[in-house]
Amino acid sequence: MDQKIISLAAEKTANKLQEFLQCLKDDELTGLLQKHAVKGKSSGALLKGIFKGSPCSEEAGALRRLKVYKCCIQLVESGDLHREVASEITGLLMLEVHSLPGSLLVELANGFVDVVREANLVNGKSLELLPIILTALATKKENLAYGKGELNGEEYKKQLINTLCSSRWDQKFIIQLTSVFRDVPLSIEELEFVIEKVLRLLPKLDLQEIPPLVYQLLLLSSKGSRTKVLEGIIAFFRQLDESHSEEQSGHDLLDLVTVPSGELRHVEGTIILHIVFAIKLDRDLGRELMKHLKAGQQGDANKTICPFSIALLLSVARIQRFEEQVFDLLKTSILKSFRDLQLLHSSKFLQNLVPQKSCISTMILEVVKNSVHSWDHVTQGLVELGFILMDSYGPKKILGGKTTEASLVPSKTPSQQACRLGANILLETFKIHEMIRKEIVEQVLNRVVSKTSSPISHFLDLLSNIITYAPLVLQSCSSKVTEAFDYLSFLPLHTVQGLLKAVQPLLKVSMSMRDSLILVLRKAMFANQLDARKSAVAGFLLLLKNFKILGSLSSSQCSQSIGATQVHVDVHSRYNSVANEAFCLEILDSLRRCLGQQADVRLMLYEGFYDVLRRNSQLANSIMHTLLIQLKQYYEPKQDLLPPLKLEACILAQGDQIFLQEPLAHLLCCIQHCLAWYRNKVMPSEEEEEEEEGFQQDLEDMLESITSRMIKSELEDFELDKSADFSQATSVGIKNNIYALLVMGVCEVLIEYNFNIGNFSKNKFEEVLSLFKCYSRLSDILKEKAGKGKSTMANKTVRSFLSMKFVSTLLVALFRVLLWRYTSIPTAVEESGKKEKGKTISLLCLEALQRIFHTVQQFFPSKTHQFLKALDITNEDEGGGDVTITQRATFQIRQFQRSLVNLLSSQDDDFNGKEALLLVTILSSLSKLLDPSSPQLIQMLSWTVKMCKENSLEDASFCKGLMNLLFSLHVLCKSPVSLLRDLSQDIHGQLGDLDQDIEVEKPNHFAMVNLRTAAPTVCLQVLSQAEKVLEDVDWLITKLKGYLGHETPSEEASQEVSLNQALEKAAILQLGTLLTAFHELVQTALPSGSCVDSLLRNLSKIYTILTALVKYYLQVCRSSGGIPTRMEKLVKLSGSHLTPQCYAFISYVQNIQNESLSFAGEKKKEKAAAVTTAMARVLRETKPIPNLIFAIEQYEKFLIHLSKKSKVNLMQYMKLSTSRDFRINGDILDTALQEQETDEENETGTATSEQRKDSQEPPKKKRKKK
Repeated sequence: MDQKIISLAAEKTANKLQEFLQCLKDDELTGLLQKHAVKGKSSGALLKGIFKGSPCSEEAGALRRLKVYKCCIQLVESGDLHREVASEITGLLMLEVHSLPGSLLVELANGFVDVVREANLVNGKSLELLPIILTALATKKENLAYGKGELNGEEYKKQLINTLCSSRWDQKFIIQLTSVFRDVPLSIEELEFVIEKVLRLLPKLDLQEIPPLVYQLLLLSSKGSRTKVLEGIIAFFRQLDESHSEEQSGHDLLDLVTVPSGELRHVEGTIILHIVFAIKLDRDLGRELMKHLKAGQQGDANKTICPFSIALLLSVARIQRFEEQVFDLLKTSILKSFRDLQLLHSSKFLQNLVPQKSCISTMILEVVKNSVHSWDHVTQGLVELGFILMDSYGPKKILGGKTTEASLVPSKTPSQQACRLGANILLETFKIHEMIRKEIVEQVLNRVVSKTSSPISHFLDLLSNIITYAPLVLQSCSSKVTEAFDYLSFLPLHTVQGLLKAVQPLLKVSMSMRDSLILVLRKAMFANQLDARKSAVAGFLLLLKNFKILGSLSSSQCSQSIGATQVHVDVHSRYNSVANEAFCLEILDSLRRCLGQQADVRLMLYEGFYDVLRRNSQLANSIMHTLLIQLKQYYEPKQDLLPPLKLEACILAQGDQIFLQEPLAHLLCCIQHCLAWYRNKVMPSEEEEEEEEGFQQDLEDMLESITSRMIKSELEDFELDKSADFSQATSVGIKNNIYALLVMGVCEVLIEYNFNIGNFSKNKFEEVLSLFKCYSRLSDILKEKAGKGKSTMANKTVRSFLSMKFVSTLLVALFRVLLWRYTSIPTAVEESGKKEKGKTISLLCLEALQRIFHTVQQFFPSKTHQFLKALDITNEDEGGGDVTITQRATFQIRQFQRSLVNLLSSQDDDFNGKEALLLVTILSSLSKLLDPSSPQLIQMLSWTVKMCKENSLEDASFCKGLMNLLFSLHVLCKSPVSLLRDLSQDIHGQLGDLDQDIEVEKPNHFAMVNLRTAAPTVCLQVLSQAEKVLEDVDWLITKLKGYLGHETPSEEASQEVSLNQALEKAAILQLGTLLTAFHELVQTALPSGSCVDSLLRNLSKIYTILTALVKYYLQVCRSSGGIPTRMEKLVKLSGSHLTPQCYAFISYVQNIQNESLSFAGEKKKEKAAAVTTAMARVLRETKPIPNLIFAIEQYEKFLIHLSKKSKVNLMQYMKLSTSRDFRINGDILDTALQEQETDEENETGTATSEQRKDSQEPPKKKRKKK
């Protein structure tokens, strides 16, 4: 039978074939097809024959074809056929689909839908036919029966897709069902429906099934809806990462982790590669990605920026077209994130409103950690991002050659945090990826060498951290480091020191690198440039410090431990120690030659020898012998001669110019430090031979002799009495200045030396005091001479030679005395005669305390708790281990609060404002240590409020300090708007109203606000704080606008609505209360100057923010509906309590400016400059007025738009002003000018013609200015 069908099909005409097929029953035909297909015979030829004998033009033929299609579909889906046979049958069915009538296509398509809905798919092979059927159906124009009605082919296709997407899909066939729609022409609406369906199915798939499904989605996105696809993929992996992190953080549930971390990261990496490949083929997809992520910045950035999207962006950056856009977007996002965090941390008001989420820096470092899972396509982007952040936000050079960095202080500003993040990215990437290490080191070294005019400390810190992490690994980069050494002679000294310190661990493990460095340093030692020679000295000293000789004291025995940036590779075999000794002695020999060079080079040696001695104790004899020989050149051996030092040998004369040749004080300073170290560390640990003790005894005898003779010497012995010339313009004056600085330095060194060896004996302390008197007399003479000559010396601070150890020893003793004295002895019982430079001893004590507290907090924040614990001597014996820093700070705060209360309650007429201000400054410093959520902070705030309410002192500085303290505490607890309103009422009451006939009631909320302090002190403080509140509100409104532009899933929508309502309410309440504060201030008769200028700028800002809020509600009205009642009340308040008063205030400002101009004009004959000054001030102070009027009009303009959108007449609350016309009437102006000139001519008519000409010039200038 099958052969007959095939033979009949071979004939030219199909008549016989049709007749034969009509004779066959349907079951016989389908059975024949099934038999052939299963056995793998020529089923293709048989199928072609059947189709040839079943023309669609005949009903019987069409029905036969339908039976055949259904049979073949079942066969293909059954899985009983060979793959080749199934493919052949499917191909033939596809070819014949377009010839089928619409009704049959509908029946076939419904069959597929039923199979999908009932989950009857076996292998999904037959689904390849569905897109062809749907495409063919869409081309049918005839009406097809659908229920009780009719639909054309396109409409029927839409209904089928709708039904298909509404059905439950079997998880095994999700990918195949998604691929069906790839070849079907879809409208935008249909496409979005399909994409939403597939995105909803993502969480139901196993991890390994997600990449192929995403691939199908990306193919679908070529038809449109690219943003929806990208948004869905990013949102899915954001949620997956969050749930994965939560699972891992729950230590008790580790056994229940559903997704292995490595598997998840590999899947994410694969999908990122899919997306990048799709972007390369479809640029629009890349544009939509950038557009989507940029839009996300404006709202909740955490919904778009996540570790997955960051990794995706970094991979996309490899495409040149998008590289710049990607890094600009990441830079902006990072800086915005840090700024938002800074704003949140400084405002309790914002913290209570906005939930704190993970920072972008945490996400980026998460990407670095995840990149270990074969994310090579992300690694290069990470390196580029790290360097871009360090280049863009690193320390900058500012005027005066100073930099914006503060290495001891932790990163605080957003720019500093961004730079630190860049360094962390590079360091962590270096640790994880071996392949990229060489490139990172090379780029860091390139920047160190090439950026000679820019600060590079951040790159040196990074290099140091990299080398510390893996010194042995970096031996592979030794050629790059050696190449950098070649530039040492041309680099600034601080760069050379930083670079050599950073690479020092490498020198310990690489002999070739050390040899290369020594060769470079030896060449630099004889270079013409002074900086090159100084760099050579710095390098050699570093080598001496770090190449120990066997027998040297360990770092634990030294007075200062070696820093963490050093790696100890102590391979002290006998050979190495001998080699090190020869090596170090050779370097010392080279350094001795430097003692004949310029003072700067010698100074570096003297400052470095002590450090070398501590680190490499076996060099002590050589170094101290060298110092002894050097000192003998300037020491007067005859004991009866004064002075004991040959100062004339310390200077060098070249023509008329005088130079310092020998920094003698530095030499003595080095000697006394080395002696002290030798006495304390070396001598107790070993018995020295007599000849080795000789240099120590000689040095001690010389210092003793110098001390005794310096005390006996008068200033005249140094030719430095009061009559001496200290002018910088003459060579004698320069010489005397050098002598004076040398003598003062020697006195300081001897003070410390005798204090250290004196063992608290009376005789030694008398010698110390005598030396200090000599120092003090000379210092006073220098200051007096410098003050008279107004030279630059008056502004220079001479560097002290007292060591930190000596100063700290004194401070430890003094600090307790100072603290006890100030808190125990009232100022009133002090002897009036005991004053230093016009200050009482109490005031000096307080200044010292204030500086110590500030220094500890600014430069040693990590040791603040330890510092406070050391102060609290009362609890030393008690078990105070659990005492918090807040409790310790509170104890100190109470002492100073008592002192301030006592000072303010004293009945003295002579109130000491400086002392009160210092106390407030100390309280401000200590208050920063309190926990913002602690009751102690609330108590501190209550006390400060009480002080402001009860004290009416007229000291402006004290008032400013106390107000600063009040505001700084208030913002840590809640928004200060109510406080601003009360203060504004007090200012209004004290200064009076614009209308002098109106008597203002004085509310007296705060006694601190009085006629003397109300303006400008308190007024400027209020306006400054109001500006910060406005910045917070502006940030909130920007946040609200961003939320509007994003669609959220239904489960998150209700949370977002409640959050939005809370933000809206908070913003409106803040603005409403601020409006009442400004209502008071704009009616206040403020004096001309900074208060008026600041108030006008703040008014412009509040109207700008009101306009932004109106624009926000315009967007709300477009999307959802009306405006809340509280917004309507805010508009009403602005119309009744602010806008009319603003115009009255503008008139007031213009009037007082006119009066000041008239007053200056009356005196113009005496001082012509007065007019120019007055006019410049008027122009400066009236400049904000047009900006304010423009801001008001913009606000009213958008109110009109909002009224139309919301159907609420908001303009009924706004009154139009009467004076808005800024056009100049030329006729009136000319008449006024002519009248003015006539009056002036009449006034000067009796003067001479020459005087008349002179008096006519100012009106001409004035006229031009008008």
